[in-house]
Amino acid sequence: MPGKNGQERCRTMEKQELRSGFTTGTCAAVAAKAAAVMLLTGCELQHMTLMTPKGRSADLPLFHVILRQEKAVCAVKKDAGDDPDVTHQAMVFASVQYSDEKKERQAAGIYHREGEEGKGPLFLTAGEGIGWVTKPGLSCPVGMPAINPVPRDMIFCGVEEARREAGFDGSLTVTIWMPEGKKLAEKTFNSRLGIEGGLSILGTTGIVKPMSEEALIATIRLELHMKAVSGKKQVILVPGNYGEAFIQETLGLDLKDGVICSNFIGEALQSAGEEGFHQILFAGHIGKLIKTAGGVPNTHSKYGDRRMEILWDCTAPFTEGRAGLKDKILTANTMEEAAGILKSCGILEPVMEEVMDRIQRYMTLWSGGRKVEVVTFSTMYGILGTSRGAMKLIGLFSGAESGRKEQEE
Repeated sequence: MPGKNGQERCRTMEKQELRSGFTTGTCAAVAAKAAAVMLLTGCELQHMTLMTPKGRSADLPLFHVILRQEKAVCAVKKDAGDDPDVTHQAMVFASVQYSDEKKERQAAGIYHREGEEGKGPLFLTAGEGIGWVTKPGLSCPVGMPAINPVPRDMIFCGVEEARREAGFDGSLTVTIWMPEGKKLAEKTFNSRLGIEGGLSILGTTGIVKPMSEEALIATIRLELHMKAVSGKKQVILVPGNYGEAFIQETLGLDLKDGVICSNFIGEALQSAGEEGFHQILFAGHIGKLIKTAGGVPNTHSKYGDRRMEILWDCTAPFTEGRAGLKDKILTANTMEEAAGILKSCGILEPVMEEVMDRIQRYMTLWSGGRKVEVVTFSTMYGILGTSRGAMKLIGLFSGAESGRKEQEE
């Protein structure tokens, strides 16, 4: 059901109502259109309406309005709804001014679009707090502001509409900036992706879905794509902070070669396979990876928790003469506790070999047949299991890391 300002309420798996929001792309486009209208009409505005690619109208209030003879400026406050977006409540500014067409065409870092028949071109660039692309493989060219294609189109279309309604045929230049952008970008993956100096102006539908799995998966896919484009043939995948700390502190590896995939293990492996990685090292805590031994590609608890059942299935072949072990495993509270039980029985090693074989088999399947090696660990016992070729692949990554350090020295 649409709400105020065209926002929708979405329902989660738990049936809680969550409020959708608007992307930075929508905010930038609304601000740019409003600034263009004000410049060309000479009238200050308090709000502006724009149709998003999703087909939903965004009617947003304007802040920090400045209207001068040669330039108009305004801002839109980003409202991400109930999505935990780092840009929530940040101001997205736009200025529109009359262009020196020859000068703008020769300048670096400026997008342009030829105008409708008989009209001059429109120009778009970025200022403070917007990142600049430094690596290939993104949807923006290297050396250009990180204003993605759909937001660019929204901005150009909004300004073109304002120009058409005002009967103005000359060129205009739009500048987008976010004063808090550089600081907020430190909380994102931008620097890892090759976007330096600030945030990206993002959005494909113009709408932010609260807690969107699609957005998380898209980020994982993009990071894998960036590594593939840079020429890498091996990649490390870890589910989260535990895995990241493990590969750094225990294995001595660097996440420069890695991607955090959260619960989307199957999706990440599929994407890694599609990107052409020859070798994949997956490292994670046993509490999460045990689920993959049961063929579960998404390890979020909302898809169920069969950890102990899966572990028991791997343990059963080694339990002859051990009465009561099944109940102990099935009633264990954590995988750490279960590992301790198996260790006290003297069968932790063979059980983990079975677990690793199953994990590797499923991960190879999800990756489309790529070479996948796996290492799992527990907080209490350290490394619990490795697939047969895992240590060799770890050595390959270690060698690459040593080579990088020597070059830096």
